[in-house]
Amino acid sequence: MRTKGKRSEKINVVTLGCSKNIYDSEVLMAQLKANDFSVEHESEKEDFDTVIINTCGFIDNAKEESINTILQFSEAKKNGWVEKVIVTGCLSERYRDELEKDIPEVDAWFGTRELPRLLKTLKADYKHELVGERFLTTPIHYAYLKISEGCDRPCAFCAIPLMRGKHISTPIEDLVKQAKSLAAQGTKELILIAQDSTYYGLDIYGKRNLAELLKALSEVEEIDWIRLHYAYPAGFPMDAIEEMARNPKICNYLDIPLQHINDEMLKRMRRGTTRAKTDRIIEEMRTVNPEMAIRTTLITGFPGETEAHFQEMYDWVASMKFDRLGVFTYSHEENTHAFQYEDDVSAEVKQERANAIMNLQEEISFERNQSRIGTVEKVLIDRKEGGFFIGRTQYDSPEVDNEVVIDASENYLRLGDFVNVRITGNTAFDLEAEVIQS
Repeated sequence: MRTKGKRSEKINVVTLGCSKNIYDSEVLMAQLKANDFSVEHESEKEDFDTVIINTCGFIDNAKEESINTILQFSEAKKNGWVEKVIVTGCLSERYRDELEKDIPEVDAWFGTRELPRLLKTLKADYKHELVGERFLTTPIHYAYLKISEGCDRPCAFCAIPLMRGKHISTPIEDLVKQAKSLAAQGTKELILIAQDSTYYGLDIYGKRNLAELLKALSEVEEIDWIRLHYAYPAGFPMDAIEEMARNPKICNYLDIPLQHINDEMLKRMRRGTTRAKTDRIIEEMRTVNPEMAIRTTLITGFPGETEAHFQEMYDWVASMKFDRLGVFTYSHEENTHAFQYEDDVSAEVKQERANAIMNLQEEISFERNQSRIGTVEKVLIDRKEGGFFIGRTQYDSPEVDNEVVIDASENYLRLGDFVNVRITGNTAFDLEAEVIQS
């Protein structure tokens, strides 16, 4: 058996789920490193003592992945490969009591807002002076910036308020401080995330203050791009789109999950909006900022969704021609408002409808990409893959959107640099480009 002092302990942090979890894991790892632990993120080595699993509990597939990961490391503990297994995050917040009984091999369970208690379990101190400091798991040139926690929206299908609690905005001065710290490390792009970014500021400033936040962050000199995610359509602050249109540092990009368009479905989903209001706000956004790319997500198979409801959504997607789009099949989640409804759309039909929407979006994306051939774009280089450099335009977020492919045999580019390119070709979800030599 190995002998070791407290500070020789090696910890592997495994992150599941969304960008909010990535942010939380980065904060956790910064605290652990400040306490002199050796920390790695999703290490493939087998020489760590403790694994901390940051779980997702959003929908069935995410819950299944989280549970399988916990079971995998619990088995590793049984075999003597891991000494401690600690679980945190959304799944633990939501199902702690049941999981403690079913998986006794786990040493400790923590919710989404229990970082100080987790650190105490590891005999580490929560260092208040490190608030906002993170150990980045993304490439250094971009980072997620969580502007608020929790959500006050009553959406029928969503369990996030159960796991993340009520909305709490982070003050602008704290976010600017975080942005400056990231910029000092080499970060050039900030991706603003929240459960509901349009609600930002209501709780601490008495008004929606997203535009002021965008302006303040853009004044951090070393930051070149600021990207806005997860906007709720009802009550959207249009001054944020105005700031986007006039401020060259704000990417012409908005992630605004709309979920459905049929009025009956929107009412059952408790979205607080209608088709007419949704169409009106999208039209206004496109008028204020014609350059803006809009990404949305939709849900198929919500309880009561008929073929006619779905067809309305399909036809609407065809007419709106969103730049980016993703689809979730409805997941019947206990303790949500929608759980009282009969989950009456079969899994097969849910998936068929999702596939139909995505096939349609593929055609739309191909046409949109084809129209960009010959244009000149500023591209941020993310990585090198085989014989190609892979980058993104301001209209694309990492992991989920289009990428720009550049032949590496003709150019030497540095990761994290901006380059100007001319678009020369396309597929449905990628662009091909050549570097414009300065």
